[in-house]
Amino acid sequence: QVQLVESGGGLVQAGGSLRLSCAASGRTFSSYAMGWFRQAPGKEREFVAAINWSGGITYYKDSMKGRFTISRDNAKNTVYLQMNSLKPEDTAVYYCAVRRGMDVTTTPSSYDYWGQGTQVTVSS
Repeated sequence: QVQLVESGGGLVQAGGSLRLSCAASGRTFSSYAMGWFRQAPGKEREFVAAINWSGGITYYKDSMKGRFTISRDNAKNTVYLQMNSLKPEDTAVYYCAVRRGMDVTTTPSSYDYWGQGTQVTVSS
Protein backbone atom coordinates (compact mmCIF):
# COMPACT_ATOMS: atom_id res chain seq x y z
CA GLN A 1 0.00 0.00 0.00
CA VAL A 2 1.20 3.49 -0.87
CA GLN A 3 -0.17 6.65 0.67
CA LEU A 4 0.22 10.04 -0.99
CA VAL A 5 -0.17 13.48 0.53
CA GLU A 6 -0.17 16.57 -1.68
CA SER A 7 0.60 20.08 -0.50
CA GLY A 8 1.46 23.48 -1.88
CA GLY A 9 -1.81 24.48 -3.48
CA GLY A 10 -3.41 27.85 -2.94
CA LEU A 11 -4.60 31.09 -4.51
CA VAL A 12 -2.30 32.90 -6.91
CA GLN A 13 -2.67 35.66 -9.46
CA ALA A 14 -2.33 34.98 -13.15
CA GLY A 15 1.32 34.91 -14.13
CA GLY A 16 2.36 33.68 -10.70
CA SER A 17 3.95 30.43 -9.59
CA LEU A 18 3.26 27.57 -7.24
CA ARG A 19 5.20 24.48 -6.30
CA LEU A 20 3.20 21.38 -5.45
CA SER A 21 4.69 18.55 -3.43
CA CYS A 22 3.55 14.96 -3.05
CA ALA A 23 5.00 12.92 -0.22
CA ALA A 24 4.72 9.16 -0.55
CA SER A 25 4.94 6.41 2.01
CA GLY A 26 6.46 3.06 1.22
CA ARG A 27 9.97 1.82 0.68
CA THR A 28 9.49 1.08 -3.01
CA PHE A 29 8.74 4.67 -4.05
CA SER A 30 11.91 4.84 -6.11
CA SER A 31 10.71 1.92 -8.26
CA TYR A 32 7.51 3.60 -9.38
CA ALA A 33 6.55 6.11 -12.01
CA MET A 34 4.64 9.15 -10.74
CA GLY A 35 2.12 11.43 -12.33
CA TRP A 36 0.25 14.67 -11.74
CA PHE A 37 -3.33 15.07 -12.88
CA ARG A 38 -5.93 17.78 -12.40
CA GLN A 39 -9.67 18.07 -12.39
CA ALA A 40 -11.67 21.26 -12.79
CA PRO A 41 -15.36 21.48 -11.79
CA GLY A 42 -17.56 19.76 -14.32
CA LYS A 43 -14.62 18.37 -16.26
CA GLU A 44 -12.89 15.02 -16.47
CA ARG A 45 -9.59 14.38 -14.77
CA GLU A 46 -6.79 15.24 -17.16
CA PHE A 47 -3.12 14.38 -17.39
CA VAL A 48 -0.62 17.09 -16.48
CA ALA A 49 2.84 15.52 -16.22
CA ALA A 50 4.59 12.26 -15.43
CA ILE A 51 8.05 11.11 -14.48
CA ASN A 52 9.65 7.71 -14.60
CA TRP A 53 11.22 5.91 -11.67
CA SER A 54 14.65 7.50 -11.97
CA GLY A 55 13.55 10.97 -12.99
CA GLY A 56 15.34 10.61 -16.29
CA ILE A 57 12.18 10.63 -18.39
CA THR A 58 9.44 13.21 -18.11
CA TYR A 59 6.32 13.82 -20.14
CA TYR A 60 3.92 16.76 -20.23
CA LYS A 61 0.60 17.64 -21.70
CA ASP A 62 1.29 20.04 -24.55
CA SER A 63 -0.38 23.02 -22.87
CA MET A 64 1.93 22.65 -19.86
CA LYS A 65 5.21 22.36 -21.72
CA GLY A 66 7.55 25.19 -20.86
CA ARG A 67 5.44 26.27 -17.90
CA PHE A 68 5.36 23.20 -15.63
CA THR A 69 8.25 21.05 -14.44
CA ILE A 70 7.93 17.69 -12.75
CA SER A 71 10.77 16.35 -10.66
CA ARG A 72 11.35 13.83 -7.90
CA ASP A 73 13.63 13.24 -4.96
CA ASN A 74 13.69 9.52 -4.24
CA ALA A 75 15.68 10.05 -1.06
CA LYS A 76 12.75 12.09 0.27
CA ASN A 77 10.01 9.98 -1.33
CA THR A 78 8.65 13.17 -2.85
CA VAL A 79 7.58 14.31 -6.30
CA TYR A 80 7.19 17.97 -7.20
CA LEU A 81 5.32 20.03 -9.75
CA GLN A 82 6.71 23.51 -10.33
CA MET A 83 4.08 25.63 -12.04
CA ASN A 84 5.03 28.95 -13.59
CA SER A 85 3.13 31.49 -15.68
CA LEU A 86 -0.12 30.25 -14.25
CA LYS A 87 -3.37 31.02 -16.05
CA PRO A 88 -6.96 31.11 -14.79
CA GLU A 89 -7.63 27.97 -16.82
CA ASP A 90 -5.10 26.12 -14.65
CA THR A 91 -7.56 26.35 -11.76
CA ALA A 92 -8.36 22.83 -10.61
CA VAL A 93 -7.76 20.24 -7.93
CA TYR A 94 -4.35 18.71 -8.57
CA TYR A 95 -3.71 15.07 -7.75
CA CYS A 96 -0.54 13.05 -7.65
CA ALA A 97 -0.60 9.36 -8.44
CA VAL A 98 1.66 6.35 -8.33
CA ARG A 99 1.99 3.78 -11.07
CA ARG A 100 3.41 0.40 -10.05
CA GLY A 101 5.70 0.37 -13.00
CA MET A 102 8.81 2.17 -14.08
CA ASP A 103 7.57 3.64 -17.36
CA VAL A 104 5.64 6.82 -18.01
CA THR A 105 2.00 6.85 -19.03
CA THR A 106 -0.69 9.52 -19.34
CA THR A 107 -3.78 7.40 -18.66
CA PRO A 108 -5.38 7.81 -15.22
CA SER A 109 -6.51 4.18 -15.16
CA SER A 110 -2.86 3.11 -15.38
CA TYR A 111 -2.14 4.57 -11.95
CA ASP A 112 -2.69 2.54 -8.83
CA TYR A 113 -2.69 4.97 -5.92
CA TRP A 114 -3.94 8.55 -5.64
CA GLY A 115 -3.59 11.40 -3.20
CA GLN A 116 -6.48 13.42 -1.86
CA GLY A 117 -5.74 16.42 -4.07
CA THR A 118 -4.77 20.03 -3.47
CA GLN A 119 -6.71 23.03 -4.76
CA VAL A 120 -5.02 25.49 -7.09
CA THR A 121 -6.91 28.68 -7.88
CA VAL A 122 -5.56 31.24 -10.33
CA SER A 123 -7.25 34.61 -10.33
CA SER A 124 -7.32 36.90 -13.36
